[in-house]
Amino acid sequence: MRPDNTAPIIAAARRRRELTRARAIRAIRELDHAGTLVTFAGVAEHARVSRSWLYAQDDIREQIRRLRDAASRAPAPPISASQRASGDLLLRRLPAAHAERNQLLEERARLREENARLRRQIARASATSGTPAIPAASRRSDPQHVTLR
Repeated sequence: MRPDNTAPIIAAARRRRELTRARAIRAIRELDHAGTLVTFAGVAEHARVSRSWLYAQDDIREQIRRLRDAASRAPAPPISASQRASGDLLLRRLPAAHAERNQLLEERARLREENARLRRQIARASATSGTPAIPAASRRSDPQHVTLR
């Protein structure tokens, strides 16, 4: 008759299960403390376990879902002080931004005037030759578009 060696096998399986659970729980804590979104895939990779094993563990599955759902409801993390522009800095930048905007508006007006002048020249030149200045298909539907007459 063979000796009964099931007890050591059962004990080894129990130890392996406890170690696996400990790895999964540690992975959840580490991911959460690091500010990383806790997901089944992330925990499985971090703990070196399968996602199906995580889903089979009721308490671990609920903990992952709870953390994941809480993170999706949480507001975006605040910007750190070192990355945030101060009010004084923004106020110093404001005149430069206004100046650049005004310069761009003036340039746009100048270019529109130049465009209108060139279109008038084309229209005059085409009126004397009898050919259309600009084909109708190429005219833009821009409200600022200067029509030729």
